[in-house]
Amino acid sequence: MALHKRRNTEEKILDVDASMQGTLSFKDPVNIRINGRFEGTLETKGNLTIGQAAVVTANIVGDNIIVGGRVKGKLIAKERLTLLPTAILEGEIYPSQLNVAEGAIFEGKCSMLHDFLNAEQLARYLEVDLNSIMEWASSGKVPGEKEGSDWKFERKAIDAWVASGKIEK
Repeated sequence: MALHKRRNTEEKILDVDASMQGTLSFKDPVNIRINGRFEGTLETKGNLTIGQAAVVTANIVGDNIIVGGRVKGKLIAKERLTLLPTAILEGEIYPSQLNVAEGAIFEGKCSMLHDFLNAEQLARYLEVDLNSIMEWASSGKVPGEKEGSDWKFERKAIDAWVASGKIEK
């Protein structure tokens, strides 16, 4: 297993050329490149690149995700999801922006992340149950606005709220 970590003053880079299984979670922005096999859950900020030789079976939440290899699972890209010509992606994707190069293969479901989410979309986005969202909204714990009988949540405000550590699962 080769695990390289290079640091410079502005960016952290993690290059994984190995077979790994489990949960990886990064709270600070980091540039990650997976070139081997990964199975599990991956939460990251910054750039995640899945190399051409990579085989990934995972639920992934990240800012900017670039897929060049094989991926099976659920992907949430808060900023952008890019499928390179060599990408083979099977599963559910929830990108804010989507770039698909000619030759990329995608089989599954795609729902674009909008600037505003309803309560059900927010529950999926945060991976919590709908009752928690409704309780948080009613008590003012989560930033949102009530429009008639429905709640509306701005995605940027939700991301800032989560980043502040105020979310209680």
